[in-house]
Amino acid sequence: MGSPDDTLLTTLRTVVGDANVLAEPDAMAGYLVDWTGRHRGAADAVVRPRTTDEVSQVVRACADSRARICVQGGNTGLVGGSVPPSEKDPGRPTILVSTARMTDIDEVDTVGRCVGAQAGATVDAIDARAGRVGLAFPIDLASRESATAGGVVSTNAGGTRMIRRGNTRSQILGLEAVLADGRILRRWTSLVKDNVGYDLPGLLAGSEGTLAVVTRVLFRLVVPPSSAMVAVAAIEHVETAVALIGAASARGLTVEAAELMTEAGIALVHEHGQRRPTAEPGPFYVLLEVSGPGDVEAATAELLSDAEGLIDAALEPAPARALWGARESHTESIARSSATPVVKLDISVPIRALPEAFAELAAVGEVSDFPCRPILFGHVGDGNIHVNLLDVPVERADDVTARVFGIVTANGGSISAEHGIGRAKTAWTHLGRSDVDLDTMRAIKAALDPQGLLNPGVLFGRPRHPVLLRRCSETP
Repeated sequence: MGSPDDTLLTTLRTVVGDANVLAEPDAMAGYLVDWTGRHRGAADAVVRPRTTDEVSQVVRACADSRARICVQGGNTGLVGGSVPPSEKDPGRPTILVSTARMTDIDEVDTVGRCVGAQAGATVDAIDARAGRVGLAFPIDLASRESATAGGVVSTNAGGTRMIRRGNTRSQILGLEAVLADGRILRRWTSLVKDNVGYDLPGLLAGSEGTLAVVTRVLFRLVVPPSSAMVAVAAIEHVETAVALIGAASARGLTVEAAELMTEAGIALVHEHGQRRPTAEPGPFYVLLEVSGPGDVEAATAELLSDAEGLIDAALEPAPARALWGARESHTESIARSSATPVVKLDISVPIRALPEAFAELAAVGEVSDFPCRPILFGHVGDGNIHVNLLDVPVERADDVTARVFGIVTANGGSISAEHGIGRAKTAWTHLGRSDVDLDTMRAIKAALDPQGLLNPGVLFGRPRHPVLLRRCSETP
């Protein structure tokens, strides 16, 4: 007889086919490191199912073998949640389930304004399908061509349209997922009102693969604005960006997106070939995309002319890819400019605290006793700042992370705005959640995954023994 691992792999090959079970180190290598290069894992096999039924059979086989399961979509996360643990657990195989082959997108329901998509369908592909019938996918990310439906649900992603549309949880009408024992949970309806019991799709959104394997999602779609303008302005102060958002709304304009950048970031993307968005530089830059009735261009131009603290501005009709390029090329330029893996921290603070937080975070490189270049940008309309720390010695990454999180906490913010906790931030969850809060989440985890199979180590740190997990959910 073969070993338990051999028996499991034989079963998995029967389910998904030999070609879709990768067990050789070279074949698995690309799945075991995230795109930042900071997080690496180990697995016994990568399995690539095609349907929800195949996922169900894979999970059931893993549950029978007590195998740990890590689910991966586009692998664009920043906190290590999409790669397996770095160490194997003796006696417990580790299986990475990739949704790369699960890319189907249903026909759009133009009356109900919704569309179903498999977990591996990309944000860009879903938006393109919606666009064929004059609708739009309300979630937009710079990583739209690789970020997947399952990934944005698992992390409750926000993105550039959150100020207008809300986060991913707000866009979910229905959901299909495989539970830890292999059963299929299906809550699938386009009803605007359906108030029967717990909001299970809402619970799974943001759960980072720790409660179930999301396989299909029924997303809400929206009607895109008929006319929109994009402006990028060089400004003196962060307060000017916040004031522009309020002034735009007061004038009857709808703010579709609002992004904040710094001169350090603009200079960096310019070094890598992106044209500067304004003729005159400034300490900060705000990108606004606005829509509305009437002459939106004239209204936007008037908005900019009346703004205090504005140095220079450029204005183009949407989609204005060149102007957006200044913002969306930040991530790639940053990755190419650091001598060490970039320390990427996705945080949020109250909007009123943005000026102080930006100043304190920008000074992190000056007060550290080692080389560090902060590049800050983010979604100014919801207080979300993407903190990127370049050239940080690998052994000092935790030190500089703790310093940033101290600033965030002092300003009343959150250590995770839209990318989750993953494996990278588990040591700091107490900064944003009380013991009672964390115990409640552990009880939910224990109820849905009593063996602790799904994404062990994500969100809660080193996984507890299954017996301890069960005890968390027991009533004294």
